[in-house]
Order: sequence, then structure tokens, then C-alpha cells
Amino acid sequence: MSSERTITYIDGYNFYHGICDARLHSSRWLDLTAMAQSLLKPQQRLELVRYFTTMVRNNPPKAKRQSTFIEALRARGGIEIDFGHFLSKTMKCPNCGNEWTKHEEKKTDVNIAVRILDDAFDDRFDVAMVVSGDSGLVPAIESIHTRFPNKRIIVAFPPKRHSAELKRVANESFTIGKGKIRSNRLPDPVVTPEGIELQAPAGWLPARQ
Repeated sequence: MSSERTITYIDGYNFYHGICDARLHSSRWLDLTAMAQSLLKPQQRLELVRYFTTMVRNNPPKAKRQSTFIEALRARGGIEIDFGHFLSKTMKCPNCGNEWTKHEEKKTDVNIAVRILDDAFDDRFDVAMVVSGDSGLVPAIESIHTRFPNKRIIVAFPPKRHSAELKRVANESFTIGKGKIRSNRLPDPVVTPEGIELQAPAGWLPARQ
């Protein structure tokens, strides 16, 4: 039996906040490629992980932690990263009139949808594993079912994330267990091909005894 070519698509912010809501803060230093591999069935072969995120703005400490993580992922290999952007929006309290700026992540679901459709048209996968609980991906998945009925879509819900609509359109769905996350942490440090040591941010791994 030939193996099924599989590409994993990870909605970065949806996944990150699911981990935090599940109180898995000490597993944020996560090897996404290894985790994706651990989710496959024996007949499936991981071709690539696509990770979708948006760079943090206006918070240098958070931006530094995020950039270190992204550098570590790239150093480990087997992953491509697509970036969205934050949209600044002025908010106003209807009671007191105070104003503040809110930053909303944009384009991630669109980027995922475009990549899945591109990869389907280019025949790069037999199975697409979507790690997200965002129902905005439903139209793209329905389009793939219509145009490529032999390709399968599996939805892997992050912890504390779920969508009945995504479950409805998927060939298969499940929730990623905490054990899969805890058992696939990155080494500390991650050493880049240039020999640079990337240390896990404080709190992203369990405290050393």
C-alpha cells in the first residue's frame, strides 16, 4: 500500500491560545513538526508543516519570545511559515468616552485557505491535516471536497478549541491530547546550523528541578 502524502496546516494563534487555555504554558516550546508527525496514522507520510502566525507588535518582550520560537522552528526544519498581520482599530468606551487601540489578527484564515487550495491544485497532498478550530476555513474545505473528492481533510482541534462546522465538513476530526503536546517539546537550547543557541523563553518549559 502506498503511503498517503500529508501536509499539516497549523493556525498559530488558535493553537497557541488553546494551549494556554488548557494550562499547558510549560509546553509552548513545542516542536511542531514532531507533534505533527505524532498525529499521523501508519499509512500517512508527513511532507511538510505549514505554520501560520502574525508577528507581535508594540510589545518588545513578547515579540522577542515569538521570534526566538520561530527561529527555533526554522532551525529544526520541515516547516514553512506564513505571516498575516495585525490591524489597528480605535475603540471607544460608550460610558466614559475613553479611547484605546486594539490590535486584531487578520489574514490567517485566508492564508490557510489559499495554501490548502494551492496545494490541492498542485497535487501536493493526499491528506490535509488542519490544526485549528476556526470555522472560517469551512468554505475552503468544502471547495476541496467538490473539486478533489479523493483528497481527505482531517481537522485536529487544539486543546480547548472546537467547531461543529469544521467537524461537519471534515472527513475525520479529533482533539489533540495534552500528552501529544507535552511529549514533543523542543530541546533546550535549539542549536541553529550556524551554531547559535536558542534558549526557551522563561516559563515555556517545565521548571528544572
